[in-house]
Amino acid sequence: MQNESILVGNATGTKGSNGDTTRFVKRQNKATYGYAVLTAALVAGWMLRGSELVDPEEGLGYWLGIVGASMMLLLLLYPLRKKISVLRIFGPIRHWFRIHMIFGLVGPLLILYHCNFTLASINGRVAMFSMLLVASSGIIGRHFYSKIHRGLYGKKTNLRELQEEMSETLDANNGLAALMPNLSTCLEMLSTELQGDKITRSVSVSHCLKWTLKQPLMRYRLKRIARGEILEQAASSPIIARDSKRIRRSANTYINNYLKLLSRVAQFSMYERLFSMWHVFHLPLFFMLVLSASVHVIAVHMY
Repeated sequence: MQNESILVGNATGTKGSNGDTTRFVKRQNKATYGYAVLTAALVAGWMLRGSELVDPEEGLGYWLGIVGASMMLLLLLYPLRKKISVLRIFGPIRHWFRIHMIFGLVGPLLILYHCNFTLASINGRVAMFSMLLVASSGIIGRHFYSKIHRGLYGKKTNLRELQEEMSETLDANNGLAALMPNLSTCLEMLSTELQGDKITRSVSVSHCLKWTLKQPLMRYRLKRIARGEILEQAASSPIIARDSKRIRRSANTYINNYLKLLSRVAQFSMYERLFSMWHVFHLPLFFMLVLSASVHVIAVHMY
């Protein structure tokens, strides 16, 4: 009876192994709020585009364009910070990256308000479409970046580290293995399946896609196994019967968190390749933006 109490306490407790997942979810929530505010501002500007609240050639409208264009130009500071070691005195690279992302979203927003969400001249259209391409590319790149780094501002990780974290999380299962051996066996099988090639330490793209497609069904199956084992244990133990709801919630939370970690392992190689390809396209787009914006500014002030 005492041993059962200890197992129940362990199964319903929490460990530090879920801390990274919790922090990751919080960062994702902040990013979601930021995108929601940005979307609301875009929708409001689009709805009011015919009101001509600002004049692009003078006053607030003119300065919105200047500030927005300056923010886009300052995006070059982040890659310079990564390449020039002397710039380290101006702070950690994660702060530069945060500013890089903020300027990459707020800058285009200000420019859209500067032109009242309308396109007049040909050079203005080219500059606008170039800016939107760069901003969209940046959002995509942010997604790829977060998949292969420790958090949005952390260091780049690798498949070996993720696999080790997966094994540690499986070992620190808060006593669930003793109460639910079938569930523990299934998780161990999934972990073994995603260890990848022992020499190249890679997971194939086809394996990534296969895992992504089968994950929802796998989550349902694992939770069903956990529920069945809890009911079976509760039938012979009053303590487990009393705490069955808490144990089930704890098991479901553990399954969800563990599957998120498995997904990172399964998809790591794919996102690493995508991020490498993204780098090839993003920089030329940015230089095209600088060129088209320069032509637009010169044309506006000359004519």
